[in-house]
Amino acid sequence: MRPRRAGLRCCVPARRPSRTVSFWTAAALLVLVLAASGVPSPLYRVYQERFGFSAGVLTTVFGIYAIALLATLLVAGALSDHVGRRPVIVAGMLLQVVAMALFWAADSVGWLLAARVVQGVSVGSLTGALGATLLDHQRSERPLGALVNSASPGLALALGAVSAGLAVDFAPAPTDWVFGTLTVLFALAAGVALRLPESSPRTPGALASLRPRVHVPAPQRAAYLVAAPCLVAMWALGGLYLSLGPSVAAGVFGLEDHLVGSLVIVAMQGMGAVGGVSLRNAAPHTAMTTGCLVFVAGVSGTIVSLATGSAALFFAAAAVSGFGFGAAFLGAVATVTADVAPGERGGLLSSVFVVGYLAFSVPAVVAGLTSGAVGLRPTAAVYGVAVIVLALGAVAGLQRHRRAAERRPEPVAA
Repeated sequence: MRPRRAGLRCCVPARRPSRTVSFWTAAALLVLVLAASGVPSPLYRVYQERFGFSAGVLTTVFGIYAIALLATLLVAGALSDHVGRRPVIVAGMLLQVVAMALFWAADSVGWLLAARVVQGVSVGSLTGALGATLLDHQRSERPLGALVNSASPGLALALGAVSAGLAVDFAPAPTDWVFGTLTVLFALAAGVALRLPESSPRTPGALASLRPRVHVPAPQRAAYLVAAPCLVAMWALGGLYLSLGPSVAAGVFGLEDHLVGSLVIVAMQGMGAVGGVSLRNAAPHTAMTTGCLVFVAGVSGTIVSLATGSAALFFAAAAVSGFGFGAAFLGAVATVTADVAPGERGGLLSSVFVVGYLAFSVPAVVAGLTSGAVGLRPTAAVYGVAVIVLALGAVAGLQRHRRAAERRPEPVAA
């Protein structure tokens, strides 16, 4: 009987990770994906020096990534609601392996464009699926899904930027070292993703979900419209820092060192994570309002630093703006995703990131093209005024929405 029991034991399938382990595994995978998306920013100047292209081409390389990401969000953003989270996550990780290998082999602008397109498709497929996985596996008594979804971009982009900046200053072949390491990490991540338990109810309509659309369930539409100006303001400034932040540090303030240039990204994105964590226990409307007002103060400081040439104020203002970004984004995500049905989570989160990445890419590309004609300093100043107006408009819209909700009569019981 003993051998038979042993044989039966050998046939028992391996246990899946617990809910808590699955949650933090998904969080780690999301941070890895977003960190890799921020790695090229400090390396753009390396490629620019190596291949000899202009600031306009640089922002095109940056923008094509966001366009590919947006197209994927619109087409496949809700796919994990239908076919399951795990298949989408594994496929996205394998695409990351391809993208990192293309960066590793890049010897011209064409290779960079191809790598960014593949990376954009991968991040677009993974953002909604991993974000929905976090909501699926969060504990009802301690819901951390909205916090991790909102804090991850800042933490990850800061981590990716500073890692790449260190590699540029200290590694003998920084692009080979960075992208070789990431190729291996994503191959391992695909194996880890295979072990995640499936958490989606798998609703029918997978093919129909591939029609390009912004999928916002009816109960969440009012909150989505209220949060949209906030999302646009925050992500537009993030796009400017990630595409032109090191160039502004060098061209306006004379900070030519690659690591110092990447620290402006760290100042903003790293403080974004701090802002989200600091207001994690606040009501969504409080986090969003506070974040927008702090963001306005930080961007105002940036405009003053551009006028006075103060590098210290520039970095301090970036940190303050980042704190506001993190707090406001947390409030916006929590507002939009409140009470969303399990089978709608992937599509709704993808719709949130559609607004974010659209604001992240288009204004930054326009700014890059404009800076060649009028200069970095006036371009960044006008950009700052525009995002301040949007942030203040978001605060006003949120207050109107809350007053309307308070005036709405309570349903009368039968």
